[in-house]
Amino acid sequence: MDLEKGPREEPGGEGRLAVALRVPVRIVVLVLVVPVRMVWDALVVAGRFLGDRMFRPVGRALLWVGRAVLVWPFVALWRWVLVPLWRWVLVPLGVALRWLGTVLVVVPAAALYRWVLTPLGHAAVWFCARVLTPLGRGLFVVPAVWLYRWVLTPVGHALLWCGRGLAWLGSLLVTGIGAALYWTVRVLVVLPVYAVWRRLLAPVGRALAVVAREVGAAFGHAWRIAGYISLAVGRALAAFFRWTLVKPARWVYRTVLTPVGHAVRDAVLRPVAEAARSVGRVTRDALRSVRVTARQVRRDVRRALGMPAGPAGIGTREKRPAGR
Repeated sequence: MDLEKGPREEPGGEGRLAVALRVPVRIVVLVLVVPVRMVWDALVVAGRFLGDRMFRPVGRALLWVGRAVLVWPFVALWRWVLVPLWRWVLVPLGVALRWLGTVLVVVPAAALYRWVLTPLGHAAVWFCARVLTPLGRGLFVVPAVWLYRWVLTPVGHALLWCGRGLAWLGSLLVTGIGAALYWTVRVLVVLPVYAVWRRLLAPVGRALAVVAREVGAAFGHAWRIAGYISLAVGRALAAFFRWTLVKPARWVYRTVLTPVGHAVRDAVLRPVAEAARSVGRVTRDALRSVRVTARQVRRDVRRALGMPAGPAGIGTREKRPAGR
């Protein structure tokens, strides 16, 4: 892998600094990033396994339980209780209340408005237009107009002229003070700050920007290389476990355990099963012979005592043992 691969810088201080920092920074970052990337890949694999094998089935089960506990009862309550209650109880009750409110409130209020309040309002309007308006005009409007025209207007013009003069004087003072403050701040603050920025902070900032860019590029490059390394290590570990555990276990199962199992089945289990079946058949035949003998003895005893032996053939019919 080429650690020098990257955008070519123009000749100058910044390019030389980038070239000088690139290789050591990438080596250091690669050493630091490889363990992090391997741990990250292991966590990703474990997270995918847990998500597929545990979290997703548990989530589906919780979703079904949530539907059964929360959704379906509310749906049943809405469908079989609230909707019928609204349709057959609340809607007729609302219609009845609306009719009752119309009869008891709306109709009396409309009559009161039409036959009482409207005539009173018309009378009040006529009184204001015919009596109060001429009286107010004679007592207040004419003196107010005279006071505005002959007193307030001249005083206002005088105050306006004085205010303009004061505003011009204030603007002149503010302009002079502002100019003095501007040049003072420019000489004492702006020019020194600009000099510090141009001579010190800008070069340092450019150098830090180059360092940050190289460190970021080194992290990206190292992350990609660490991914390849992690993939190779994962494949190597998988091959190691396959050759050290899986294939030997498979070989032992196929070569040793399977023939041993077949031999045990053929040499032990099948003969034991056949012997058990034979013993069962012999036992059943012996029990059947004992029952037949007991029935014959009981019948002979009944005959000897002079007791009826019962219908012929009852209890004496033997069942033929089933053949194999």
